[in-house]
Amino acid sequence: MFSKSSLNFQLLKETTLVKRIFMIFGMLLVAACSSQQATNEIPESINHGLLKEFRIGVGDQIQVSVWRNAELSVSVPVRPDGKISAPLVGDVEAAGKTSVELSEALTQALSDYIRSPQVTVIVTNPVSAAYLQRIRITGAVNAPMSVNYSRGITVLDLVLEAGGLTPFAVGNETLLYRKTSEGIKVYPIYVDDILTKGSLDTNYELMPTDILTIPESSF
Repeated sequence: MFSKSSLNFQLLKETTLVKRIFMIFGMLLVAACSSQQATNEIPESINHGLLKEFRIGVGDQIQVSVWRNAELSVSVPVRPDGKISAPLVGDVEAAGKTSVELSEALTQALSDYIRSPQVTVIVTNPVSAAYLQRIRITGAVNAPMSVNYSRGITVLDLVLEAGGLTPFAVGNETLLYRKTSEGIKVYPIYVDDILTKGSLDTNYELMPTDILTIPESSF
């Protein structure tokens, strides 16, 4: 039989073991949740909204101009199957190509019908790029939204576009998520300081695909 003191000692050991297990579990959980921590760096600006290389997508409006052959020049949309229809050559794959690549493909196809064709392709309405050029604000604002990017738009501009903060917003815990050359980075934004103190240190200029998240107080 175990004495009372030995039982107490055994219970103490078991309790300590349980505490250690929960402590280790908590540390692992925190590590998992903090894999994308906010950085104190200045947000990296790379292209100011300019795509390095625009590739044609479904829904884009394409202007095809064939020099000295007005009857072969057309303005056509890219169909859901990714193709356009052009005089003489019929259906041509357009989606995924640059305007130069599509021009080269049409030039080659028309070479079977006319001598030395000169083809120019212009994307007159890049519908497919609309969501590649948007910025978003979510969380404790009066009107969470996704808006078209305009060069020069700042954190303050976007917050005002969204109708300002709700009464329960924790503006100084706002986070900016940005795609960079090293992957997605998270930057702290002090929206309360921007709005109430005029402190513009974190009133950064925004870039396409930026996401601004404003948390809400839990009590």
